[in-house]
Amino acid sequence: MPPSRLRGEELSEFARGLPKAEVHVHLEGCIPAALAERAAARHGAEPPVALEDGRPRIDSLQALLDYLDWACGLIDRAEDLVEIARATSERLAGSGARYGDVIVNPTHWPHFRARGDEVVAALREGFVQGERAGGAAVGLCVSLKRQQSREEALAVVEWLVEERPAGVVALSIDGNEASGSHNDRFREAFTMAGRAGLRRCAHAGESSGPEGVREAIELLGAERIDHGVRAAEDPALVRQLAETRLPLDICPTSNVVLGVAESLAAHPVEPLRRAGVRVSLNTDDPELYGIDLAGEYERTASQFGWGIDELESVARTSIEASFAEPAVRERLLDDLASYVEGWRSR
Repeated sequence: MPPSRLRGEELSEFARGLPKAEVHVHLEGCIPAALAERAAARHGAEPPVALEDGRPRIDSLQALLDYLDWACGLIDRAEDLVEIARATSERLAGSGARYGDVIVNPTHWPHFRARGDEVVAALREGFVQGERAGGAAVGLCVSLKRQQSREEALAVVEWLVEERPAGVVALSIDGNEASGSHNDRFREAFTMAGRAGLRRCAHAGESSGPEGVREAIELLGAERIDHGVRAAEDPALVRQLAETRLPLDICPTSNVVLGVAESLAAHPVEPLRRAGVRVSLNTDDPELYGIDLAGEYERTASQFGWGIDELESVARTSIEASFAEPAVRERLLDDLASYVEGWRSR
């Protein structure tokens, strides 16, 4: 089947069934709306932003972070964490994702800040329940916040290294970079994590420019970049990313909603891909945006005229860039090859 003939229902079917991984999704953005409503009613709490059809009206990164802090601040029961994790695993599978690296930032969850082991155990239970019910396998990326101090960051990593909580695969960092990425402050924490065998990823090139991406690579040793789209502003950096094959975990809808890109048509994912940069597609905060991963594949493919070859390449990058165990990645790559071969033989 020629790539140009993937249109309409065929494209939707192909995108949803395509074996893939999601490597840039925040647990904080995966709280089911019904659960958030129940928790808000229990606490008698009003959201900090207006709601439209049950979802927050998000128009900036700060508004997003404010809402996430509010929603997560309502969660005070371990069983709610289990439910969020299980729903996340099932959501991933519904879009064809067989594995997910899910980011969790302890600073967003005030009721659990001194109970890290309990948080990870509850999330692990939910992910296992989801996987047993046909959901995706999940690895946790514990994230620092850019507003934390050097000492706070080191304390998080020391806990991860000493306790080795089951299910944690990586150290991450997120938060608003607009006032400065402060990567130097976190260099020691990331170095410690790398030496201990934890994988490393970092938000950069979203609210910071290309310099944020360079710092994440050079100072933090990031193995992949969450967002990274503003690397497109620096041709030398684009060439470096292409040559080193360091992947960007791109979230098109999120970037458009938050004003990082003017529109999907103007989004730099296609120029970056054409320049040889390895890219994956992701949802970032799917419950807030009312999106899923298959829809991101479908919309992006429609916008840029991607066919089977391009979609297969993006899915392959998502699997290869994931922090899944090598055997899991190999199995998913085999599934991807078989799936695409089946479509080509139609």
